[in-house]
Amino acid sequence: MKPLRYKYYMVMLMVLGIGIDILEIERVERALARRRRLLQRLFTPQEIAYCMRRGRPGASLAARFAAKEAVRKACSALLPGEVFPWLDIEIAMERGRPLVNLLGAAAQKAAGSDIQGFQVSLSHSREYACAAVLALGEHRKS
Repeated sequence: MKPLRYKYYMVMLMVLGIGIDILEIERVERALARRRRLLQRLFTPQEIAYCMRRGRPGASLAARFAAKEAVRKACSALLPGEVFPWLDIEIAMERGRPLVNLLGAAAQKAAGSDIQGFQVSLSHSREYACAAVLALGEHRKS
């Protein structure tokens, strides 16, 4: 990765934490069908709107849930004892690529730590959805 150059500092983003999660899509679909309010407890309105436009909404929702869990894991060593609420972690799409938005208390806690951003990758097959997340931060050298 190319370093970003500022006036007197060379800033390099470093991997501060890593998280990964995998789950069965059918299990998520069954849980959402059984508990109507679960959808709104786990996903933001933007996530729901995006996933409902997809061919198999359950697969997209499962991938996003896996990403949220992976974000929690990536942050666990940096913020011990903190567990971000599901709705404070949003998996958005920008130009066809997923990205992590932290909202509310999670955004405030991350801002007070060394976390500067995330890289996220989502994937799913017919049966499983998975996500991998890197928590990134700055390392300054003068």
